[in-house]
Amino acid sequence: MYTYRTKGVCSRAINVEVEGDKIKHVDFIGGCNGNLKAISKLVEGKDIAEVCSILDGNTCGNRSTSCADQLCHALREAKSAE
Repeated sequence: MYTYRTKGVCSRAINVEVEGDKIKHVDFIGGCNGNLKAISKLVEGKDIAEVCSILDGNTCGNRSTSCADQLCHALREAKSAE
């Protein structure tokens, strides 16, 4: 399990577990509970590159990032830490 400390969003951290190029588990700490649970369910079992091609660069309101965008940062860091 890799914990990523988010920057510029409501969630405080994202716990991710990756296996090779696949996402095994995602758990957001804080943030919009229902939406982030849904994102977690949608991405588990998917390929990291596929998920990041969709979510990378997504913004929230007037912020330059979002929890979905921060998830991509978390996944890339977790993969490189394997």
